[in-house]
Amino acid sequence: MAAPEESLRRRKVGSAGPGPGSPPGPGRDPAGCPARLGAGTFWLTRIVLLRALAFVYFVAFLVAFHQNKQLIGDRGLLPCRLYLRSVQQHFRGGAGWDAVSYAPTLLWLLDWSHMDSNLDAIALLGLGVSSFILVTGCANMVLMAALWVLYMSLVNVGQVWYSFGWESQLLETGFLGIFLCPLWTLSRLPRGTPTSRIVVWGFRWLIFRIMLGAGLIKIRGDQCWRDLTCMDFHYEVVLIISGNLSFLNWLTIVPSIACFDDATLGFLFPSGPGGLKDQVLKMQKKEGQGVQPMPRYGCMVRQAVNLAMGILVAWLSIPVVLNLLSPKQVMNSSFNPLRIVNTYGAFGSITKERTEVILQGTASPNASAPDAVWEDYEFKCKPGDLRRRPCLISPYHHRLDWLMWFAAFQTYEHNEWILHLAGKLLVNDAQTLSLLAFNPFAGRAPPRWVRGEHYRYKFSRPGGGHAANGKWWIRRRLGAYFPPLSLQDLKGYFKAREWPYTELE
Repeated sequence: MAAPEESLRRRKVGSAGPGPGSPPGPGRDPAGCPARLGAGTFWLTRIVLLRALAFVYFVAFLVAFHQNKQLIGDRGLLPCRLYLRSVQQHFRGGAGWDAVSYAPTLLWLLDWSHMDSNLDAIALLGLGVSSFILVTGCANMVLMAALWVLYMSLVNVGQVWYSFGWESQLLETGFLGIFLCPLWTLSRLPRGTPTSRIVVWGFRWLIFRIMLGAGLIKIRGDQCWRDLTCMDFHYEVVLIISGNLSFLNWLTIVPSIACFDDATLGFLFPSGPGGLKDQVLKMQKKEGQGVQPMPRYGCMVRQAVNLAMGILVAWLSIPVVLNLLSPKQVMNSSFNPLRIVNTYGAFGSITKERTEVILQGTASPNASAPDAVWEDYEFKCKPGDLRRRPCLISPYHHRLDWLMWFAAFQTYEHNEWILHLAGKLLVNDAQTLSLLAFNPFAGRAPPRWVRGEHYRYKFSRPGGGHAANGKWWIRRRLGAYFPPLSLQDLKGYFKAREWPYTELE
């Protein structure tokens, strides 16, 4: 029996595994399995938060770069230069404190004679910074503050094109993101700057208000929510599928990430030795052993800054909370020009029909002639051609398409930019036409007349005659939205609003 016992002893001694009294290897628990991250730290959570926020910023600046010149540029539908001048006139002077605090933007410091270049520079800089953070997962307060200031500079001159809740929501989320990071250090795991619990709770407070505000505005706003019938109409317009809500749904995910710690989000990171997860495990182990870094002066300053930020958010939340408690709750509003803390809510009332403004042009010299041939302009995403299926563009956003949908709820007198758009179409303006999908007068003389027609759209029924003919939509004409217009008709209208009429000649 001696030989088998000796052989067994040799196998035990020569075994590759650790002995009973040996310490576990790095990244492994005593049973030899990969160690699990402990709860309560937010090192990896911060990386996920920063990358998610950088992604939304990237999309927002990409939309701005592609569309701002046509919407608010030198020859835009609502030039931001004219808007800033109106702000100056309102406060009786130049770029004084009152004007700057009313519309905080870097454009006050730039040359207004080249507004297109200014807008492009802001968008490109934002794209560059957000791309760096998205790819590397590294950020500091300087970079995050730069993104916030750059986007705020666009929102505060964007007028109706930037007047929706997701713009303020991105600015509030971005403001909190500034305090996630160290001041200068570019490191994914800045060991001297752990994620502040105050900032984490700031994100949680934001998502709580978003969800509560959205729920309360529905209960208070429309009987169909209380009757549980709103979804019959909400999905008839296919908003969440078509992407017409811009990056809103993606943005709302960002503060939700702060509800999860490293133990929950660790699966997003590889488990190899020396990786981010392994480094966090080692930091958690040292913390569990009571090994704490020596407090530094910078850390104490940092804590004071985070505390001040928390107090500021709490103070600015007072009118927001009062609004939530009010039976006359308003949604998607800001109580300060920096949009640090805002009110949110969506679809407080549901439209039961989808109406659309269809722009048409004709080359006929007589707009009233019965033989005049009117041809439709097609937008990139909004309904028009009955045979074109709803587009899928989320999280990208076509701002002109979105405002055209809102314009259909009102009259053209409430949306003067639509007549500016008509004037651009009358001269085949290339910059403006880049926002459209199809120009029926491409390659030939521009139309002599342009008009707006009002239609009601509905989806064709599956299996019905319209669907069998390849038509996604059924439409019925409601009437004229605005009458046929020529260049001469618009001359006085343009001059009264300081829009250059010469661009139409």
